Amino acid sequence: MSEHKKNQTEMKYFRRQLRKNSTPAECTLWKLLKGKHIDGMSFRRQYSVDRYIIDFYCPQLKLGIELDGDYHYYGGAKENDIDREKFLLQYYGINIIRFENKVVFEQPQSIVNKIIEIKNKR
Repeated sequence: MSEHKKNQTEMKYFRRQLRKNSTPAECTLWKLLKGKHIDGMSFRRQYSVDRYIIDFYCPQLKLGIELDGDYHYYGGAKENDIDREKFLLQYYGINIIRFENKVVFEQPQSIVNKIIEIKNKR
Protein backbone atom coordinates (compact mmCIF):
# COMPACT_ATOMS: atom_id res chain seq x y z
CA MET A 1 0.00 0.00 0.00
CA SER A 2 1.18 3.49 -0.68
CA GLU A 3 2.39 6.30 1.54
CA HIS A 4 -0.62 8.49 0.70
CA LYS A 5 -2.67 6.44 3.16
CA LYS A 6 -0.85 8.08 6.06
CA ASN A 7 -2.28 11.09 7.90
CA GLN A 8 -5.14 11.46 5.44
CA THR A 9 -7.07 14.72 5.44
CA GLU A 10 -10.36 12.95 6.12
CA MET A 11 -8.93 11.60 9.40
CA LYS A 12 -7.75 15.04 10.55
CA TYR A 13 -10.87 15.75 12.64
CA PHE A 14 -10.57 12.45 14.50
CA ARG A 15 -6.84 12.94 15.13
CA ARG A 16 -7.51 16.43 16.47
CA GLN A 17 -10.28 15.17 18.77
CA LEU A 18 -8.01 12.46 20.16
CA ARG A 19 -5.28 15.03 20.85
CA LYS A 20 -7.76 17.38 22.53
CA ASN A 21 -9.06 14.55 24.70
CA SER A 22 -5.75 12.87 25.51
CA THR A 23 -5.56 10.72 28.61
CA PRO A 24 -3.19 11.72 31.42
CA ALA A 25 -0.93 8.83 30.39
CA GLU A 26 -0.81 10.06 26.78
CA CYS A 27 0.02 13.61 27.91
CA THR A 28 2.78 12.35 30.17
CA LEU A 29 4.33 10.10 27.53
CA TRP A 30 4.16 12.86 24.94
CA LYS A 31 6.34 15.02 27.19
CA LEU A 32 9.00 12.29 26.99
CA LEU A 33 8.71 11.72 23.25
CA LYS A 34 8.34 15.18 21.73
CA GLY A 35 11.24 17.29 20.62
CA LYS A 36 13.58 14.42 19.68
CA HIS A 37 14.48 13.85 23.34
CA ILE A 38 14.94 10.11 22.85
CA ASP A 39 18.15 9.49 20.94
CA GLY A 40 17.31 12.18 18.36
CA MET A 41 14.22 10.36 17.07
CA SER A 42 11.08 12.26 16.15
CA PHE A 43 7.60 11.11 17.11
CA ARG A 44 4.14 12.02 15.92
CA ARG A 45 1.10 12.01 18.17
CA GLN A 46 -2.23 10.57 16.99
CA TYR A 47 -0.86 9.62 13.59
CA SER A 48 -3.23 7.97 11.13
CA VAL A 49 -2.27 5.10 8.88
CA ASP A 50 -5.02 3.86 6.60
CA ARG A 51 -8.11 3.46 8.79
CA TYR A 52 -6.22 3.39 12.10
CA ILE A 53 -4.90 6.10 14.38
CA ILE A 54 -1.73 5.25 16.30
CA ASP A 55 -1.19 6.95 19.67
CA PHE A 56 2.47 7.71 18.90
CA TYR A 57 4.51 7.00 15.77
CA CYS A 58 8.24 7.16 15.03
CA PRO A 59 8.76 7.29 11.24
CA GLN A 60 12.49 6.53 11.45
CA LEU A 61 11.81 3.21 13.14
CA LYS A 62 8.37 2.54 11.62
CA LEU A 63 7.32 2.05 15.22
CA GLY A 64 3.94 2.71 16.75
CA ILE A 65 3.40 3.03 20.49
CA GLU A 66 0.00 2.32 21.96
CA LEU A 67 -1.09 2.97 25.53
CA ASP A 68 -3.70 0.65 26.94
CA GLY A 69 -6.21 1.54 29.61
CA ASP A 70 -8.53 -0.92 31.29
CA TYR A 71 -10.94 -0.89 28.33
CA HIS A 72 -8.39 -2.79 26.23
CA TYR A 73 -9.09 -5.93 28.23
CA TYR A 74 -12.86 -6.09 27.73
CA GLY A 75 -15.40 -6.57 24.97
CA GLY A 76 -13.16 -7.84 22.19
CA ALA A 77 -10.76 -4.89 22.28
CA LYS A 78 -7.77 -7.21 22.65
CA GLU A 79 -8.72 -9.10 19.47
CA ASN A 80 -9.22 -5.82 17.60
CA ASP A 81 -5.77 -4.68 18.74
CA ILE A 82 -4.21 -7.89 17.41
CA ASP A 83 -5.95 -7.53 14.03
CA ARG A 84 -4.87 -3.91 13.80
CA GLU A 85 -1.24 -4.76 14.61
CA LYS A 86 -1.17 -7.51 11.96
CA PHE A 87 -2.61 -5.14 9.36
CA LEU A 88 -0.14 -2.33 10.10
CA LEU A 89 2.81 -4.71 9.99
CA GLN A 90 1.71 -6.56 6.85
CA TYR A 91 0.75 -3.57 4.72
CA TYR A 92 2.94 -0.78 6.11
CA GLY A 93 5.81 -2.49 7.92
CA ILE A 94 4.86 -0.75 11.16
CA ASN A 95 5.58 -2.60 14.38
CA ILE A 96 3.46 -1.73 17.41
CA ILE A 97 4.58 -1.89 21.02
CA ARG A 98 2.04 -1.60 23.80
CA PHE A 99 2.25 -0.39 27.37
CA GLU A 100 -0.33 -0.21 30.08
CA ASN A 101 -1.10 3.35 31.15
CA LYS A 102 0.33 2.73 34.62
CA VAL A 103 3.78 2.00 33.13
CA VAL A 104 3.95 5.62 31.92
CA PHE A 105 3.68 6.80 35.52
CA GLU A 106 5.48 4.03 37.37
CA GLN A 107 8.30 3.06 34.98
CA PRO A 108 8.64 5.65 32.20
CA GLN A 109 12.31 4.82 31.70
CA SER A 110 11.33 1.28 30.67
CA ILE A 111 9.47 2.77 27.69
CA VAL A 112 12.48 4.88 26.72
CA ASN A 113 14.75 1.85 27.11
CA LYS A 114 12.50 -0.28 24.87
CA ILE A 115 12.52 2.36 22.13
CA ILE A 116 16.31 2.64 22.26
CA GLU A 117 16.62 -1.16 22.25
CA ILE A 118 14.49 -1.34 19.09
CA LYS A 119 16.57 1.40 17.45
CA ASN A 120 19.82 -0.37 18.29
CA LYS A 121 18.58 -3.64 16.75
CA ARG A 122 18.11 -1.97 13.36
